[in-house]
Amino acid sequence: MLKTRLLTSFGLATAFLLALFLLPDRYWTMLTLVIVLIGLWEWAGLAQLSTLSRNVYVGISLLACGFLVFADLVGLGFLRPLVLFWGILAATAFWLIVSPIWLITRYKLKSRLMMALAGWLVLLPLWLALVSLRNVDPRLLLGLMAVIWIADTAAYFFGKRFGKHKLAPLISPGKTWEGVIGAWLAVSVYGLLLCLVFGFDYWLIAGMWGITVLSIMGDLLESLMKRQAEVKDSSNLLPGHGGMLDRIDGLTSSLPLAAFFIYFPIYYATLMLYV
Repeated sequence: MLKTRLLTSFGLATAFLLALFLLPDRYWTMLTLVIVLIGLWEWAGLAQLSTLSRNVYVGISLLACGFLVFADLVGLGFLRPLVLFWGILAATAFWLIVSPIWLITRYKLKSRLMMALAGWLVLLPLWLALVSLRNVDPRLLLGLMAVIWIADTAAYFFGKRFGKHKLAPLISPGKTWEGVIGAWLAVSVYGLLLCLVFGFDYWLIAGMWGITVLSIMGDLLESLMKRQAEVKDSSNLLPGHGGMLDRIDGLTSSLPLAAFFIYFPIYYATLMLYV
């Protein structure tokens, strides 16, 4: 199982790096959209939508996002920054306010419509973040994702070796506080190396702790959905890993929030216009 997991991880990492640094912008946008659409299909499965409803759900998502990709061809390119602005803001509100309440109460949404809306709030801002952060600098996106990968890997191995105290036993019994501490230690070492080599401010490490917490929240939310749907994985798409959601759950919560803080001066300036 571990060997299969490592081989799949190596293949995904290689493909990701090639796409990140070599694909033209529009092709990167379309590739990441495909990833998010797969995630939406799996989310619809966890929401227990019928096959027809899942097709409609993903189809609507494809049409809306596809229109946004090619909006400049019909003179509507100005819509992109507007969607990015409000999409990232909506995701920030969701992960900082709604998600903690959802996890604490473990509330099960019975409305299929609300589950569909939640899926859009979880996954579409991830697509916006993947596209916009790559436009800022591919190395920035890689550095942010590396924090999540390092935290996830460290949490897995520390939890396996030292895990005794459950983090959220009613949501994900396998996650432990020892795993969380291991994740923080690992990203602290990563952040320290970046500060020493590139001269970054040491506050970067505190930011990485925050990203780690957010990635855990994304992981827990998906675990809650799987537990309520009574399934182990979101799908069997990726050998040793489960589904696409199982691989990007930590990104759904952390990358949009990272984008929010990077673009915070824009949000602050907009707020000042109305104060």
